[in-house]
Amino acid sequence: MNSRGAVMVWFTCILPFFLYSQTQVKSMEDIRYPFAVKKISLPNQVSIAYADEGKGKTTLIFIHGLGSYLPAWKKVVDELRQDYRCIVVDLPGYGKSGQGDWSYDMAFFADCIEALVKKLKLRKVSLVGHSMGGQISLTLALRQPQWLQKLVLLAPAGFETFTEADRAWFTQYVTPAVFKATPAAQIERNFDVNFYGAKMPTDARFMYEDRLLMRETAEFDHYCNMIPKCVQGMLQQPVFEHLGEIKTPTLIFYGNEDLLIPNRILHPKLSVEAVAKQGQQHIPNSQLVMVPQCGHFVLWDGAETVTSSIRTFLKTHQ
Repeated sequence: MNSRGAVMVWFTCILPFFLYSQTQVKSMEDIRYPFAVKKISLPNQVSIAYADEGKGKTTLIFIHGLGSYLPAWKKVVDELRQDYRCIVVDLPGYGKSGQGDWSYDMAFFADCIEALVKKLKLRKVSLVGHSMGGQISLTLALRQPQWLQKLVLLAPAGFETFTEADRAWFTQYVTPAVFKATPAAQIERNFDVNFYGAKMPTDARFMYEDRLLMRETAEFDHYCNMIPKCVQGMLQQPVFEHLGEIKTPTLIFYGNEDLLIPNRILHPKLSVEAVAKQGQQHIPNSQLVMVPQCGHFVLWDGAETVTSSIRTFLKTHQ
């Protein structure tokens, strides 16, 4: 596989963008979400779409990964909303949230989550972040806000480190043109690698089907232009060297069969377990769960293990 084909596998379908297949979709507002959606305007003029499910003394904010959106958390939220208040966001530029000429780096996303917490007047909050959402959560944790109680990271970006040469590679191959030019067959293969055995389960097939529909929406050009900015944001605002400063109790998940972390092109000899352990060992009050028979999309492949472990973690660290 050449570098261009490899980067398509790595980025163009990191996670699902829609939940339900639909025959006619003109914009994200036409997409049916599994939860009722609310919208709120933040002081920085960013409009955030979010779901607010369940009740409880503890509030969980779910932050999706690169290329994803809030319905990706459906399996986890359906279980946890029985005992916790679950706020599930579309990050700015994603899903039903507002679009703009923003930086889309980790500090920008962290600013928006922090503004959301203040706007909703939340107090005891735990962050649950997947992939890029994990690095956003780590960025927030390093600020040590008083409202942050606990941190849950699922296959977080930020543990794997990259050299200047690596960053130059991303700049060359992660471009809007790459995303716009990806054919349907490659999109299907890209989705496959998110899951255990590099094969989408039947109940996840909608991801591929709706990814094709997304190309017809008004938001598609913005999406293609935004994703490279997000990637550059992760590279230019690394967190690894500061993990030891995190004071928040932290629970970390990685799928044993994650095919996206580490980057198989740049780090072919590095294992997912090595990445997981090198990050976890730097965070003082943390624990690592390696989930068997799970790929990068551990919140889908390993939803049962993830939810039960989160419950135990939250009860233990009250």
